[in-house]
Amino acid sequence: MLVAVVGLGLFVWSRSTGTSESLNQNQLIPESVISHGHGLAVDPNDSSKVYIATHHGLLVLQNDKDLFRVGASTDDYMGFSVHPTESNVFFSSGHPSLGGNIGFMKSVDGGFTWKKISNGVDGPVDFHSMALSRVNPNLMYGSFQGNIQRSTDQGKTWKIVSRDLNPVYLAADSQDENRVYAVDAQGQGVLVSIDKGVVWESLSSELEGGLVSTIALHPTDANIIFAYSEKLGGLGKSTDAGMTWSNTKELFNGEMVLHLAFDRNSPATLYALTVENKLFKSTDTGDNWIQVR
Repeated sequence: MLVAVVGLGLFVWSRSTGTSESLNQNQLIPESVISHGHGLAVDPNDSSKVYIATHHGLLVLQNDKDLFRVGASTDDYMGFSVHPTESNVFFSSGHPSLGGNIGFMKSVDGGFTWKKISNGVDGPVDFHSMALSRVNPNLMYGSFQGNIQRSTDQGKTWKIVSRDLNPVYLAADSQDENRVYAVDAQGQGVLVSIDKGVVWESLSSELEGGLVSTIALHPTDANIIFAYSEKLGGLGKSTDAGMTWSNTKELFNGEMVLHLAFDRNSPATLYALTVENKLFKSTDTGDNWIQVR
């Protein structure tokens, strides 16, 4: 059931290569499988690269075929965001491979190396969900200990803007920097804020009363939203900014979708990563899907 995965965060992980930590940190290391995925993003300038943040490092899938681990790091990237226009700039949070919390980090070389930017509020934080504004890349959000934190200087400083809301997923609007979405772990469906995360209300009554695992906003048309919803019985699509929804009818081999990512270079292209770490792709804005990994 959806609640078992989202509410408790149950995942299965297995290493595929036994690669040593001593490998060159600037090397792409071949991998055979995606495991324990935490995040998904398409390179903003190169559609051939799809990044998968995992419990044990960052992966990149090239040309929907060749899978690599980016560098030698096996840190747990629970939160992961890419810059909307700069291919080599990534942001992350989570846990170091040796344990503890990682704080908020930034990479400027495509994920090969990382620099800690800040601890966040009451940190070091472990943002399990993060969102970066596509309109204003200095604006970002993170969820930690039941509170939503916001930064307006690309992660250097943070403040708590909303308490007692523990989202499993955050997403920023593609056109309005004041608008941000949260997928609530308590079964409230999708919540939306129009004041940068301070006040929240339900996005749609059609999603209320059921868990949602992920949400994705079209990069150029803010009216198009996708959400994997218990109430909708799978992946739903809205073309009126979330007021009404239709089911896409794709079953994803019976697996729940945990992450969705649009290709900003080709907005009709959308990727979906399932709970069993299968990767699917649509090139017609979610109407039809194929499994690529």
